[in-house]
Amino acid sequence: MTSAAISTSASSVDPVTATTPAASRPQIRVRKMGFDFSGVPRHWFFGNAWATHVANGLNLVFPEGERFFIRSVKHYLPEIADDPELLERCRAFFGQEGSHGHEHEGAFRVLESQGFDIQTWLQWYERAAFGKVEQRFPPNIRLAATAALEHLTATLAEQGLLSSELDNAYPVMRDLLRWHACEEIEHKSVAFDVLKKVDDRYWVRVSGMVLGLAGMLYFWRSAAKMLLKQEGITRAQAKRERAAAKARGQNRNYLWRGFVEYLRPSFHPDDHDNYGLAKAYLQKIGRFEG
Repeated sequence: MTSAAISTSASSVDPVTATTPAASRPQIRVRKMGFDFSGVPRHWFFGNAWATHVANGLNLVFPEGERFFIRSVKHYLPEIADDPELLERCRAFFGQEGSHGHEHEGAFRVLESQGFDIQTWLQWYERAAFGKVEQRFPPNIRLAATAALEHLTATLAEQGLLSSELDNAYPVMRDLLRWHACEEIEHKSVAFDVLKKVDDRYWVRVSGMVLGLAGMLYFWRSAAKMLLKQEGITRAQAKRERAAAKARGQNRNYLWRGFVEYLRPSFHPDDHDNYGLAKAYLQKIGRFEG
């Protein structure tokens, strides 16, 4: 499905400006995908080592990060027991995030079969991010970081569905990322709604964004740098490939747009109605219902 097709069939509302009524928010469905990663080439994105390992770096960050999201929301389930609808959305959110982690870890085996040592980095990442940093912050800040990162991943997801960049990925990796993108959009407001219910202070929300964005970029860059070093990519080569990516329109400016949107005091993820974008793609692949 081309980006144009996805965009055209997204919905009749403008996804940039429309606000989603809670009643029209789609049901969050847990999907077991079972992707087959055998045959994924070493440079599966644009046939380019730098672009591939930037994407692989994000893949490495995802599973433990999503388990952190689950823990952060699950901590507050007793405090939202009077809201059965939100509880149900939380449980579906846990299911989707668990499925994401499982599928991305399947892609890890591809890197290992290609000769990359990723376990050393993964063990360091788990100790540093979740054994140390996570423990230094109280539950409300951890939840705030989760809400903020869910907004940023939904922003990243929209970019992946609307742009043609993923058309240049090996098919199963493209399918993995677009499915993941759709589900990030489906559950984008869950952690935010829990945060609003348990701690609606603006400074808490913004603190979570600052910490979450800094952490995501730090560990993403670290993972990509580790893979590029093992690949033997020199700084000069990385600079050339980064320039080529920029020339074809690849950048992370949309993350900064998402950051700025989040600073608006009245912000809510549903202010930006892109649910139809996810629905269109999931219907195209026959997985909207589950």
